[in-house]
Amino acid sequence: MWSWQSQERKGGVKVLGILGSPRRGGNSEILLDKALEGVKAKGADTDKIVLNELKFVPCQECGGCARSGRCVIDDDFQLIYKKIDQAGALIISSPIFFGSLSAQVKAMIDRYQCAWQAKYVLGKSLAKAGKKGALMLVSASDREKFFQNAESIVKNFFAVLEIKFQDKLYCPNVDEKAKILSYPDCLKRALALGENI
Repeated sequence: MWSWQSQERKGGVKVLGILGSPRRGGNSEILLDKALEGVKAKGADTDKIVLNELKFVPCQECGGCARSGRCVIDDDFQLIYKKIDQAGALIISSPIFFGSLSAQVKAMIDRYQCAWQAKYVLGKSLAKAGKKGALMLVSASDREKFFQNAESIVKNFFAVLEIKFQDKLYCPNVDEKAKILSYPDCLKRALALGENI
């Protein structure tokens, strides 16, 4: 089982892209790949996780983290703990489903209940300060409250892990697969987000 306590990073900063969409090659992934292209253009290393291709369960509220602040469930999520711990920055890309993040992203965030437990109950945060984070969202509608709702959840997640919410990109009125390719401004902004993180 992975202990997501501080691990030394080797080499330069690594930026981790987290794809929250269940649809490969869709709008969220195109934006994420464009942002990671911007990261690479600035000389940083990149990594990418596709949440829907991992086998993990949501938080089970089992209480196993109550003593150590570490999750006791042994599944693919241990890889996520490791990769987020080793990254210097995160970029989360998700579609808006029912006015919020995808289930895949929300399940990932909920599995960090152990980090919340460590920080706020046990008083021993295991997160590394100094990380940066960004959020990219795509929605079929233009309802601002949907974006705000998803952002508030990610900001809470970042706060637990002591990640600075640095940037965001919200693309409304995009529905069909790969339709984001018809929105050059969103692609340009995704590239800039990657360059700036």
